[in-house]
Amino acid sequence: MLVDSHCHLEYKGLVEDQQGVLSRAREAGVGAFLNISTKHREWDQVVATANRESDVFASVGIHPHEADGHEDLGRGVLLAATDNPKVIGIGETGLDYYYEHSDRSNQAKLFRMHIDVARETGLPVIIHTRDAEDDTYQILAEEMEKGVFPALIHCFTASEEFGRKVLDLGLTISISGIVTFKNAKELQEAAKHVPDDRLLVETDSPFLAPVPHRGQTCEPAYVADTAHFMAKLRDTEPGRLADQTTANFTKLFGKAKL
Repeated sequence: MLVDSHCHLEYKGLVEDQQGVLSRAREAGVGAFLNISTKHREWDQVVATANRESDVFASVGIHPHEADGHEDLGRGVLLAATDNPKVIGIGETGLDYYYEHSDRSNQAKLFRMHIDVARETGLPVIIHTRDAEDDTYQILAEEMEKGVFPALIHCFTASEEFGRKVLDLGLTISISGIVTFKNAKELQEAAKHVPDDRLLVETDSPFLAPVPHRGQTCEPAYVADTAHFMAKLRDTEPGRLADQTTANFTKLFGKAKL
């Protein structure tokens, strides 16, 4: 069984045929889905899908792109949303300096607030970072000093050095279909060296369809293609990689009942 540890089932490209999307993924061997939210107004819909589908789980959080529009989001609002049994993660949150759709200080403030809630609840923080390695690591290191919390870097595309540093902090790394791209040699090298027990796979669908589906709308079913590529890259059997990444997901997201 595989787990798609990061997908956006409410986004255009998937939501119009959500039942078909889930059915095709199940046929491809995907046994669980983590449906990710990026803004407050999405939470109800993301959680409703998880409540309706036994193998779908939900996160609640604010993407760094949306930080400027959520300056007044109180910690209590995020904390209260975690009470639902199907809400198993916090995020996605983090820093994005590539587009900078939101002020950097607002991104950092919300990132730290998500971490604070994760520390209290024990739910993992799902982290987006782009062109912000130094500040992301600094915040993580500072917050770990205040008290440990579970976390993962989703859709890892950062440097191998950054990967080593966050692994040293105890984080997990999730690999998306980007790893299958011909020009992703540095990522492929980094992905070889993620410890077996700290590795997840994801689609980030409807984005980033892996080879051989590039140019198409990405679906959770395609996590099987990424997993097969990763198995070959890491010189292991696809079934073993599927079992290991599913076990890792269950361990990290302890609230999930698979």
